[in-house]
Amino acid sequence: MTASRAQVWFLTGSQGLYGPETLDQVAAQSREIAETLDAAKEIDADVVWRPVLTTADAIRRTMLEANSGDDCVGVVAWMHTFSPAKMWIAGIDALRKPLLHLHTQAGESLPWAEIDMDFMNLNQAAHGDREFGYIQTRLGAARKTVAGYAAHPEVQASVGSWVRAAKGAAKIRSLKLARFGDNMRDVAVTEGDKVEAQRRFGVSVNTYGVNDLVEIVDAVGDAEVDTLAATYDEQYDVMASLRPGGEQRESLRYAARIELGMRQFLTAGGFGAFTTNFEDLGGLRQLPGIAVQRLMADGYGFGGEGDWKTSVMLATIKAMGEGRSGGTSFMEDYTYHLVPGEEKILGAHMLEVCPTITSSRPKAEIHPLGIGGRQDPVRLVFDADPGAAVIVGIADMGERFRLVLNAVDVVAPTEPLPKLPVARAVWEPQPDFRTSTQAWLTAGGPHHTVLSTAVGVEEIDDFAEMMRTELLVIDNDTTMRGFTKEIRWNQAYHRLAQGF
Repeated sequence: MTASRAQVWFLTGSQGLYGPETLDQVAAQSREIAETLDAAKEIDADVVWRPVLTTADAIRRTMLEANSGDDCVGVVAWMHTFSPAKMWIAGIDALRKPLLHLHTQAGESLPWAEIDMDFMNLNQAAHGDREFGYIQTRLGAARKTVAGYAAHPEVQASVGSWVRAAKGAAKIRSLKLARFGDNMRDVAVTEGDKVEAQRRFGVSVNTYGVNDLVEIVDAVGDAEVDTLAATYDEQYDVMASLRPGGEQRESLRYAARIELGMRQFLTAGGFGAFTTNFEDLGGLRQLPGIAVQRLMADGYGFGGEGDWKTSVMLATIKAMGEGRSGGTSFMEDYTYHLVPGEEKILGAHMLEVCPTITSSRPKAEIHPLGIGGRQDPVRLVFDADPGAAVIVGIADMGERFRLVLNAVDVVAPTEPLPKLPVARAVWEPQPDFRTSTQAWLTAGGPHHTVLSTAVGVEEIDDFAEMMRTELLVIDNDTTMRGFTKEIRWNQAYHRLAQGF
């Protein structure tokens, strides 16, 4: 996906039977709906109107153009009149971009006293879209259906969620990920089938020796290092020992050197995501901390201990949430507060939590890590802002990938955490601690996750549908009985679907 603004193509179906005068009206009214959507603040893309489609060949060609359009992240289709659906078979079959079926009409209210057969022939979406809905279902097309008047806020919000998911799909399909070293030894859930990931999602995952990075880090010029270290001084509350003249200033300078080297490596290779592993640091003198945090803040995906799947999801969900308030971070469930009625989860990681999830000014600190056998690393320390959020994990189930999502509420820590030297988030899971954790464990959800306060359940659900990937949602409607049944049904469905 290019750096230019994303586009969604607005396609209108009709047929030549109605004649040029009616088709001119169809075109004018469909333009108005496209313009209404384009002006909606909830829809973070340019909605581009395309000429009315009346033949199978025009439909197929338009879909092929959408596939090859770098800026086009998906298509919205609306049947203004009756558009015989056999015309759409080749086009739907050819489409490789996300599809949204908008079931709407040109006018919000009916002009009851003026309705005649000309009006009825023109305003036929009520059954034209049913014809289109049938053929999509008949072909097994992955799509989202949104019904309602295009100017209504709830319709625009739902279309907007789909657009954000489509931007995530565009991101993952063009994503390149660099693994600096391999996975943490003997860990199961961070493993996965990289070939299947590229077939299913489009992401390319490749490993590089850590010393390939170290060579670039060591070659960074001192002037660049000093400039970035000064940026740290300006943007963060830097502890005294790391400030100019402090006894550990060189550690902060080396952390800046790591960031500059990483940026150079990732930019040169066109990478949008990466992993590190404290068991495989080569010639690095610190485990990257502040470097990783700042790269995540700029939209890069990251996974600790070689967890490339979580890194992929982080980059994808960051693309979905771009421009929204809130943020998205690598996360890990660490420990629990189990006082009855006050249950909370404290999440963190060794160093790598993204500062986009806080509106406070982070502290830049240095502390011993205790693992990795390297010098004490520099990191940003802060508390995540309270608010609604989702926790998303991805697991390789052998024959497929599974997404697991828990809707949560991020809250302030019950008490200050003066001795915890890492960034962190505290949350209350839905529907309650016991159900959420039992469901997550039953689903085989991973311990590395993505926490986002910028996107919600609907965007992740839309993304899973686009990618034809299993999604299990844990929220206020979840019961263990129903959740266990859903897992069993999904198991049967996905095994059967592979034979379709």
